[in-house]
Amino acid sequence: MAPTHSRHSLWSTPLGRRQLLKGLGLAGSLMALGAPGRVAEAFAADLASSGTGTGEIPLRPLGKSGVKVSAMCFGGAHWGRNPDDGEAIRLLHEAIDAGMTFLDNAWEYNGGRSEELMGKGLQGKRQQVFLMTKVCSHGRDKHVAMQQLEESLRRLKTDYLDLWQIHEVVYEDDPDRHFMPHGAVDALLEAKQQGKVRFIGFTGHKHPAIHLKMLSHDFPFDACQMPLNVFDGTYRSFEREVLPVLAQRGIGALGMKSVTGNAEPIKQGVVTPQEAIRYVLSLPIASLVSGIDSAQILKQNLEIVRRFTPMTVAEMEGLRARVAMYAMDGRFELFKSTNRYDGRIGREQHGIS
Repeated sequence: MAPTHSRHSLWSTPLGRRQLLKGLGLAGSLMALGAPGRVAEAFAADLASSGTGTGEIPLRPLGKSGVKVSAMCFGGAHWGRNPDDGEAIRLLHEAIDAGMTFLDNAWEYNGGRSEELMGKGLQGKRQQVFLMTKVCSHGRDKHVAMQQLEESLRRLKTDYLDLWQIHEVVYEDDPDRHFMPHGAVDALLEAKQQGKVRFIGFTGHKHPAIHLKMLSHDFPFDACQMPLNVFDGTYRSFEREVLPVLAQRGIGALGMKSVTGNAEPIKQGVVTPQEAIRYVLSLPIASLVSGIDSAQILKQNLEIVRRFTPMTVAEMEGLRARVAMYAMDGRFELFKSTNRYDGRIGREQHGIS
């Protein structure tokens, strides 16, 4: 059981962004000041010493949690759209058997189908995986969040989660909603204290400032998920603004949207899948959540992560410079500037049709 914390002791004093960045240390300061390449260089040295490129999927520490997770996480959103249960479950088993043992899901993915399907696929394999799902209360109170937790546990056919995250913190008032008395963060603590979840975190894809507002509270998040890709370093950058804070706090950083959610830069020939994924894996993250909806994509991603060696500073800077003209207007990252990537339930809770 997790230790009991009072709400006051956990987050009664907000920290300003300037305070959060103060004292980051050399690595964090360099990234915050626009030198993520040098941070990547130090991180790459650690990766090199941990045996990357060995043909196995690397394991990385989830912040200061004390556990390690596979460097690539099996995404549940795209996967859950497969209409053939048997085919989808075979794909999941192949990923797990290959060492991709970090699994992603959310209460609202495909109307609950993603969780139900994953629950079927995990029978006999639950102890082999690190299982994450997300609460989708979207600003509603703790009661809604705890009810969704019970539904997620039932669908996933498990009595605990390894990681439970607040899903899609994307509107400017979301942090205030989640931190209100008896809000979602209280549900995170209660679930952890009850032993129903091991670790807690939050996700979002809209703006670094919203992530920083969530992090400005003295709350013990174990993980934080955000979009990271070769374009992000130039436009509303989570890489430059959020990663240093996570590093300083010992919060496990999780990347997503390495190919921007729809693979449009791949389709247009701007970058290759290898470049896009290798770039993000070269950042100081615990794992990259990857949408895998076919055997072809699974094979491709397994080959990339198994052969992974970190990019050099020059490689990362060169790639950012090469795509800068595509990055500066956010054309490939519309999830940051429009609501077309925001979930239906979250839009409804904010009065958006």
